[in-house]
Amino acid sequence: MSPADEPAIVTRGLTKRFSSGQVAVDGIDLHVPAGAVYGFLGPNGSGKTTTIRMLLGLVRPTAGEVRVLGSPMPAGAAQVLGPVGALVEGPAFQPYLSGRDNLVRLDACDPSADPATRDARLDRALGRVGLGAAASKRYRQYSLGMKQRLGLAAALLRPRRLLVLDEPTNGLDPQGTREVRHLVREVAAEGTTVLVSSHLLAEIDQVCTHLGIMSAGRLVLQGERSALAEHRAVRVLVRVRPDQSAQARELLTGLGLAQVTVEGDELGAVLGAVEPAAVSATLVHAGVDLLGLQVLAPTLEQVFVELTGEGFDVAR
Repeated sequence: MSPADEPAIVTRGLTKRFSSGQVAVDGIDLHVPAGAVYGFLGPNGSGKTTTIRMLLGLVRPTAGEVRVLGSPMPAGAAQVLGPVGALVEGPAFQPYLSGRDNLVRLDACDPSADPATRDARLDRALGRVGLGAAASKRYRQYSLGMKQRLGLAAALLRPRRLLVLDEPTNGLDPQGTREVRHLVREVAAEGTTVLVSSHLLAEIDQVCTHLGIMSAGRLVLQGERSALAEHRAVRVLVRVRPDQSAQARELLTGLGLAQVTVEGDELGAVLGAVEPAAVSATLVHAGVDLLGLQVLAPTLEQVFVELTGEGFDVAR
């Protein structure tokens, strides 16, 4: 396998058990393809942030293996973390320094960063997150949203092969959230793999190419965005004349559709392997007046609730 084809993140049986006996992460096998925008979802206490911290070498796993950009972690942290940008559990900076000076200190600590290009890189990073005008303002005067933006700027100081963002829209207003969504798309288009953890389903749904859903420390769903259809049945809704409902029900059942329901002139059923066109053709050829047909694909929220049994109004 060439480096270009190698997954950005792979774990095998990744487990974290705390001294209290609590299992925060229970044997998960993550697979984040290179170039993907991987939406990492889960309710409060599901193990997302603990997983991210293990990926970055901030927490040592109890069991299992982690490979990031082809190297084992945490053993390969010195080689791996250079091309990795991360924002985990909110940024931490010196309150008495300006936003720009905080980034200068971070950049100076990076032995692989070229001091000759520092000013240009800082200007670009601050501009990308909308902090150009506030760069000279002291960090302690920043709002929560501005602090979050500065954390994103720190993650973008250099070109990255992998960007790991834990709740990147925390504290941002709707406009800021849209800007982060645009930023994720932008860096992904540049070839950067992005793993983004968020409690905002709409934001994840609009940018991710792959997703993983955590529940109680386990990875209950993982794959391409299109894999949602495999985990929740796609339904069809048809409307006919009320006096033809019984005939339509027999036809849909005969086609192999499951869970056929009838409510007046409206019938619902699970499509399974049957194409919507076959449904309409069967009804029309049998003389049923087809007044409407709608395919109801699953939403990310429906899949999340079905797999975890919880709503999605929590931060982590």
